[in-house]
Amino acid sequence: MSAPLRVVLDTNVVLSALVFGGGLAGRLRVGWQQGVFVPLASTATAQELVCVLAYPKFRLSRLEQDELLADYLPHTETVRIPQPPPPVPDCRDLLDVPFMHLAVAGKAEVLVSGDRDLLVLADEFERACGCPILSLDAFVRAHLVL
Repeated sequence: MSAPLRVVLDTNVVLSALVFGGGLAGRLRVGWQQGVFVPLASTATAQELVCVLAYPKFRLSRLEQDELLADYLPHTETVRIPQPPPPVPDCRDLLDVPFMHLAVAGKAEVLVSGDRDLLVLADEFERACGCPILSLDAFVRAHLVL
């Protein structure tokens, strides 16, 4: 049996899996629960998830937020980002940079994102850092049994 795939999931992908949970996002959630892949997390990416779950538009109680985090964070591997962080291509959205740092520092095999600012960097990021950036759909088709 091979080691689980090391994967960085951007916040929107994790949010879709946790809050909405159907379709491809639901398969993603089952994948981390069954150990098919191990999601990587850093302080910055975990803090962003905590903040986003608290957005009023999701109408999640503190208990619901905690339950969702408890269904994700125990499955993650925490990666310490060195200072200075590893070099990555310039990104228009500075909030996406921590995910690229995490992918490089954590030796991720793939970064999964629905964010256009990351997806447009896919070729450059893979050339520079050796890690592909895939959409949720592409990741599920390539790495999870449908």
